[in-house]
Amino acid sequence: MKVLHTSDWHLGQQFYEYDRRHEHLAFFTWLLATLVEQQIDLLLVAGDIYHTATPSASAENQLYQFIKDAKKQCPNLHVVIIAGNHDSANRILAAQPLLAQFDTHVVGRFEATAAADTVITINTNKKRAVIVAMPFLRASDVTTLSQTKSGPSYAQGVKKAYELALEHAATLQSENTPLIVMGHLHAKGGDISSDSERNLVIGGEEAISANVFGKQAHYVALGHLHKAQQVAKNECIRYSGTPIPMSFSERNYSHQVNVVEFNSDEKQQISVTVNPLYIPRLADVIVLPKGECVPLAELCEEIKALDTTANTIAPYLRVKLKSSDTDTTFREQIEQALEGKHIRFCGIERVREQAANNEGGAVFEDLTEVEMLNPLNLLEQAFANDKDMHGESVPDALKNLLNDVINELEEQQQL
Repeated sequence: MKVLHTSDWHLGQQFYEYDRRHEHLAFFTWLLATLVEQQIDLLLVAGDIYHTATPSASAENQLYQFIKDAKKQCPNLHVVIIAGNHDSANRILAAQPLLAQFDTHVVGRFEATAAADTVITINTNKKRAVIVAMPFLRASDVTTLSQTKSGPSYAQGVKKAYELALEHAATLQSENTPLIVMGHLHAKGGDISSDSERNLVIGGEEAISANVFGKQAHYVALGHLHKAQQVAKNECIRYSGTPIPMSFSERNYSHQVNVVEFNSDEKQQISVTVNPLYIPRLADVIVLPKGECVPLAELCEEIKALDTTANTIAPYLRVKLKSSDTDTTFREQIEQALEGKHIRFCGIERVREQAANNEGGAVFEDLTEVEMLNPLNLLEQAFANDKDMHGESVPDALKNLLNDVINELEEQQQL
């Protein structure tokens, strides 16, 4: 069986108010051609289908049109989709009866009393696979599984949820049937994109051990982290990453999908081969200057030197400038340098240098950066800038209270 693992499409994302439908359409065109060329039997989408819990009609249309086109071009194809932390479980589940007509299996929510609902058996083209399709687990999803002698533990709840699903999967699996585990979470050791991924801090737990996936899985297809990577140095536990850069911090990522092939030998032992396929980038993402901040005049010369005539889609550009270099005409000078350029300008990141004893790093003064920071970073900056709190770290109790509020708000958003 040949499986293609992808995740974190974030359909409907507005990138600094620019629409990204053309980029997602280009990705889908490439993905359709890849499904046909690679003769894929099963497509796995490991969460964050949409960028928000309430996607636009055009974003939903993109998903449904892609599934329709994929099934038309690959009649034997099956698709498995799980909800991510950006997705609304209810919204995804609402389309379940319709998507089932296209051999598309959707899992939006985990229920401890019905763990078997997350286990899917695929039979296509005389090939079979068992899949534990575990969606993003909110604290409320695993409340009954989280109790320990020391009190509730989110990590314990996640571990128990996977155990329940894997126990059921074991009853369906035969010797020559691959077992695939899906998940949308932050596994320990994974590199996180600093300004486009929400830190999943639940109950004081930020990352989950890869041990929760069990020892019997032949491949673990993960979503949430935007950088394609292995987990725990295991070639068969992987994040596929995003198909397009979701932020400027992802501009140097090599975006990919993973093609996973399962073969069984005469002894019914299954071998696994993972082959990353790199996705062509339609729109480039540029930050100037490439290194440290430079004087305004030098920055303007770098902007003027940009050659974007060969770009079909205008690249995104963001510039960095020291606060000390922002006189009354700096915006006018930058606009003049941009004049006539085939560029989608994404603003100015004004950076002021910190005092020598401040370890907080650069402070972003452009308000468009605020929404890119996670709430914990904002709280830490508030402490750093408050004259009464200066030099003090944020108490753990306050961090936990903030995380509880964030998680409660996100859960309410899914109702």
